[in-house]
Amino acid sequence: MSQKILYINQEMTPYVPETFLAAIGRELPQYVQEQGYEVRTFMPKWGNINERRGQLHPVQRLSGMNIIIDETDQPLIIKVASIPMTRIQVYFIDNDDYFAHLNPEQEEQSTAADNGERAIFFARGILEAVKKQRWAPDIIHCQGWLSAVVPFYVKTAYKDEPVFANTKVVTSLFDKRMKRTLGAKFKKSLPYKDISPDLLKAYKPKFDFIELGKLAIDYSDAVVEANSDVNAKLIAYAKEAGRETMPYTEDKNKYIELYHRLTGQNK
Repeated sequence: MSQKILYINQEMTPYVPETFLAAIGRELPQYVQEQGYEVRTFMPKWGNINERRGQLHPVQRLSGMNIIIDETDQPLIIKVASIPMTRIQVYFIDNDDYFAHLNPEQEEQSTAADNGERAIFFARGILEAVKKQRWAPDIIHCQGWLSAVVPFYVKTAYKDEPVFANTKVVTSLFDKRMKRTLGAKFKKSLPYKDISPDLLKAYKPKFDFIELGKLAIDYSDAVVEANSDVNAKLIAYAKEAGRETMPYTEDKNKYIELYHRLTGQNK
């Protein structure tokens, strides 16, 4: 049975304009799938994504639930498309309030007070969808700061879910960073299910890029320097925390080797 790798991408070509983050979001899953692994990908359904051109269509069996954030119900809509000339299916997390009015570049620079809530909605929406699919990933690989809440939830609120019981989490760190904090409501909105607020005492009240990176590292099994100019403070933090850290490389086989080390199994 082939390993199952779940990629959670902040950006991904061809659905948004190409950046380094969007390119690796496409190229790495495709390469890994071509080596015989079972791959699924998720990303936000940004407002600049053309649904007709991208041939997105709703996934009714995964949509329809509400996610409560700070006592507000937010409807979760999930759409899917296949990248032409590949076998890669891309699932899109959609919500009018959080994604329809933004594209990735606007979101990065946004001063909106709901930046943190957007990250929480994105993370919980993906994990609920994967749980409904009953698809147990061996590896969850998070690419982009918007996915940084995922490791925290996998290792806390979802740790007893059968589909995530044996999942290892990898976080890629990029030089591209959010320029704002995640808003005053972020830290108090993070607890979910039986998560104790005490788990968050070590973090500052206002989460900036560094604080969010620390949260992701603390609940990841390994950290990747995804390009050559990653924040040195976060790499030092990961090493001090004892996380396996993969240096920057263009050799995609190194990612597969990392997955094998984390799971103790081959393809």
